[in-house]
Amino acid sequence: MSKPALPTLRIGDLEINPPIVQGGMGVRVSRAGLAAAVANEGCAGVIATVGLGRFEDHPGSEYVRINGEGLRDEIRRARTLTNGVLGVNLMVALTDYANLAAVAAAEAVDLIISGAGLPLDLPGFVAGKPIKLVPIVSSARALNIICKKWQRAYGRLPDAVVVEGVLAGGHLGFSFEEASEGTAPDLDTILTEVIAVARRFEPPIPVVAAGGIFDGADIARVLRLGAAGVQMATRFVCTDECDVHPRFKQAYLDARKEDITIIRSPVGLPGRVLNNAFVERVKRGETVPFRCAYKCLKTCSPRTVPYCIAKVLVNAAEGRLDEAFVFSGANSYRIDRIVPVRELIAELAADAARHLQEDDP
Repeated sequence: MSKPALPTLRIGDLEINPPIVQGGMGVRVSRAGLAAAVANEGCAGVIATVGLGRFEDHPGSEYVRINGEGLRDEIRRARTLTNGVLGVNLMVALTDYANLAAVAAAEAVDLIISGAGLPLDLPGFVAGKPIKLVPIVSSARALNIICKKWQRAYGRLPDAVVVEGVLAGGHLGFSFEEASEGTAPDLDTILTEVIAVARRFEPPIPVVAAGGIFDGADIARVLRLGAAGVQMATRFVCTDECDVHPRFKQAYLDARKEDITIIRSPVGLPGRVLNNAFVERVKRGETVPFRCAYKCLKTCSPRTVPYCIAKVLVNAAEGRLDEAFVFSGANSYRIDRIVPVRELIAELAADAARHLQEDDP
C-alpha cells in the first residue's frame, strides 16, 4: 500500500516521511525497540539517553560509565533492527551530558535532540562528526540565544529545532504557574514566532512542532502554520514495540482527562504526570527518604528534594507504579488501545493527508 502524500521533513541530508519524529521518553521508555520500529516506517526513531544503564545496581562512582555503556548498547541494538533515521534525546540537565553526547557521536547516530535547558555547548561535544543537532526550545528568544552562541563559538547553526508547547508530557520549559494555570502561550503562537526567527537564516532552519500533537488534524494544522514536521511522544507509549512495562501502558489506557496533573519536579521544572496515590502523597508534602550516590541532575539538590526522581522513573518503567508516577502528555486520556507502530503511523499519515486535502481551497 502506498503512503499518503505528505511533505518530507528534511534535516540536512536526512529525509523523514511521514514527517514525524518520535519523542524521546526517559527513563527507559523509548529505547531501541521503539526507536527502530518508528525508523522502519520512514519516521525518525529516538532513544532517550537518560538512565539507560542500570546505575541503581552499581556504586555511584560507576554512574557515568554504566550510563554510557547503556546508551552504546541501545544504539547498537537499534542499528541491528533498522537502517532508518535514528537519533537520541539528550537532557542538558544531566551531569553526564558531555559523556552521553560523546557516546552518541562515537556511535554515529543521525541526530541529537537536546532540551531540558539550553544546549549551548552541544556542538563542542560532537566536533568533526556529521551528526545533525536539534535543540528543543519553548520560545523564539531561546532559539535566538542558541543560534548566536553556536555561530560565534562553533561557526554553525542548528540543523533543525523542536518547538515544544505546554501540552507536552514530562518536564516542561515553562513556569509551574504557566503550566498549571493555563497561562502559557499556546503551541501555535510559539510556533509562529519561532518560525519567523528560523526563516531569517539561510538556509532556513526546519521547525518541528511538539507538545499536544495527537492526531492527523493536529499534524495538518501545524504544517499549515509552517512547521516542517512534528514530534510526538505520548502516542507511541501504547504501541506493541514501546519498551516500557505493560503496567505503564495500562496507566494510559485507564487514564481520564481529570487524572492528568502538573507537579513540581525535583529537577526544578513543572512536570505533567498521571495522578495516582504516589502523586497525591507528593502533593501533600510527604517525602520518600533516599541516599543519593549519583547526583544525576545538575539542578537537583539531594539534601532538600522530597524524593529521588531517577528512582521514581525507574520504578515507573519497570511497572512498580505504587512507588512512582507516569509522565504523560495532555492528550493521553484519548488513547484507547495498544497498536503496532506501523498501524499507528499509517493512521496518523492518512489522517494528516486527508485534513491537508480538505483544507486546500
